[in-house]
Amino acid sequence: MRRSFRSLAPCLALAALALAAPPLFGQTVSSPDGRNAVTVALNEGRLTWSLTRDGRPLILPSTLGFAFRGAPTLRDSLRIADSTRGSRDLWWTQPWGEVARVREHYNELAVTVQETSATARRFTLRVRAFDDGIGFRYELPQQPNLAAFEISDELTEFNLADNAHTWWIPSNWAREDRSEMLYSSGPVSVLDSVQTPLTMQTTDGRTFMVIHEANLVDYARMFLRGTRTESRMLTAALAPMADGVKVRGHTPLETPWRTVQVADKATQLAPSLLGLNLNPPNALESTDWIHPMKYVGIWWGMHIGTMTWSSGPKHGATTEHAERYIDFAAANGFGGVLVEGWNTGWDGDWIANREAFSFTQAYPDYDLKAVAEYAHRKGVRLIVHNETSGGIQNYERQLDTAFALYRSLGLDAIKSGYVTDLTSEGHSHYSQYMVEHYRKVIQAAARSHIMLDVHEPMHDTGERRTWPNMMSREGSRGQEYNAWSGDGGNPPEHETILFFTRLLAGPMDFTPGIFDLLERSSGHPHRNDEPRVRTTLAKQLALYVVLYSPLQMAADLPENYQGQPAFQFIRDVAVDWDTTRVIDGRIGDYVVVARRERGGQTWFLGAITDEERRTFDLPLSFLTPGRRYVAEIYADGPNANWADNPLPVTISRRAVTSATRLHMVLAPGGGQAIRIRPAR
Repeated sequence: MRRSFRSLAPCLALAALALAAPPLFGQTVSSPDGRNAVTVALNEGRLTWSLTRDGRPLILPSTLGFAFRGAPTLRDSLRIADSTRGSRDLWWTQPWGEVARVREHYNELAVTVQETSATARRFTLRVRAFDDGIGFRYELPQQPNLAAFEISDELTEFNLADNAHTWWIPSNWAREDRSEMLYSSGPVSVLDSVQTPLTMQTTDGRTFMVIHEANLVDYARMFLRGTRTESRMLTAALAPMADGVKVRGHTPLETPWRTVQVADKATQLAPSLLGLNLNPPNALESTDWIHPMKYVGIWWGMHIGTMTWSSGPKHGATTEHAERYIDFAAANGFGGVLVEGWNTGWDGDWIANREAFSFTQAYPDYDLKAVAEYAHRKGVRLIVHNETSGGIQNYERQLDTAFALYRSLGLDAIKSGYVTDLTSEGHSHYSQYMVEHYRKVIQAAARSHIMLDVHEPMHDTGERRTWPNMMSREGSRGQEYNAWSGDGGNPPEHETILFFTRLLAGPMDFTPGIFDLLERSSGHPHRNDEPRVRTTLAKQLALYVVLYSPLQMAADLPENYQGQPAFQFIRDVAVDWDTTRVIDGRIGDYVVVARRERGGQTWFLGAITDEERRTFDLPLSFLTPGRRYVAEIYADGPNANWADNPLPVTISRRAVTSATRLHMVLAPGGGQAIRIRPAR
């Protein structure tokens, strides 16, 4: 009897401890293929989430919650109130995109928690697990003790299991260059405050992750704040409004999705569809008026100093210049012509004088109605430019009148701009105030059947699924920096990083196609410390395939394309795709991409490299077996390199099939562009 009692004593003690300890709740939802698994747990009164792939931890338990101005933090003393599960599997078609058809396939877990305190506030964490990543969001229902609110911080954590290597740009919502910076790289432990998408590779090289957000509506943009310690903890950091509040509103509230894309290889990250699948379906009754296109424009001349936005002897936006560009577009099969500097407000300090912009009144030397009619006769779209300089109220006051004018003239495309640090009201460029503004413009444009290309934008969070008139945007350091940047321009590696970082959010209007790579307007060869395009000419062609945008600009002056055989590739290349295949790539080193045009059987291939010369033996197994094709190849010419011999291009043709392997040689800073069409 004594021996039996002694053997039971440890069991009774453990049972007593279990009764005394707070209950630990944990539920897991896995992706349809079973590889990605998110566990939602309740530990010591706090709700946490974690992520594994093939059973290997990627994100360790990370706390969730909110801090409010004038109210207690919503994070502690929580209990489980409810949980539900669901799943979905359907295919949907994009009006335009990197792929035509998208599969939306996920398993879902929704966990509702409630405070055990007298306030009894509650929220739901909704998690969706896809084969290519996961997303979660907060849902705050209408409730007595959480009606009106002011969020001072979102307490979402990303507790990384590994000191992964990252590619990032810093976040500072008051800095002049916004998102237009060169990328840095290093381990998570060195991060301070960075923008998303944040691309990471685990130290063993087995897994790539991308942290971002989806369906950003009536909320502030999320950045990530690191601790710069070995803890590898990242926390959400929201952009503030002028009074310091991050998000102001009333319940019910659904936050944007916090997303983690996961892949075994860098080449599997693109095309990125996770964010699209976390946005609502198309809200437009018809998309027949939305047309991807190539365009030229009165733009590059301003950046290299041969034209001005302001009025005067070098004013670029004149009726005469516009009609010349329209003639060029019509002769070369381009869909549109952009005219910047057409409207009054550019004279003087146009950033300080942001309230002076008119979006209906043209300068005397530009006849908007006549140019619009001339473009229509030529079968070319006139793309209107709306630079706001951050004068948001000034723009919104004129929005309905301006859009009504454009529609009356048959103008259905706008390039807008927001060259500013803070708005005229003092809000961050990425604040809730600006998120609401951008969405207001998208919806107003949709009502007027206007397509949008936004520069200095809010970052892309997949809203193009719901509002496909939101076609393209800048949102990173583009071609213009090669014209005047004080650091000499974009380095040769820049575009090989953009493909695996910024372009994972969505299309980018990078404005490729510069052919005048050495002389430019200065009349003398460039020194390497001067601003210039740091690519070969063949790489400029390849960028049309690699850097996706449904609106692609042939950015150089029309005269620089005259007599250039390589210009034929820009004439031919598609801008809307049925299928995309990333064949090879390494972040910061090289990318090889093949895309098949929408509604056709022609493929286009683009390959780019950094400052290193590279060779590839490329299998064409993506072609249809049994069909014969002709490959039209635009390759770096003999001894080409970005530094002092960027112009040579060798153009050749050869018969190919799905069994062919193409030997490709890329010069330092070079590239190769190929059109592969069915043989006649």
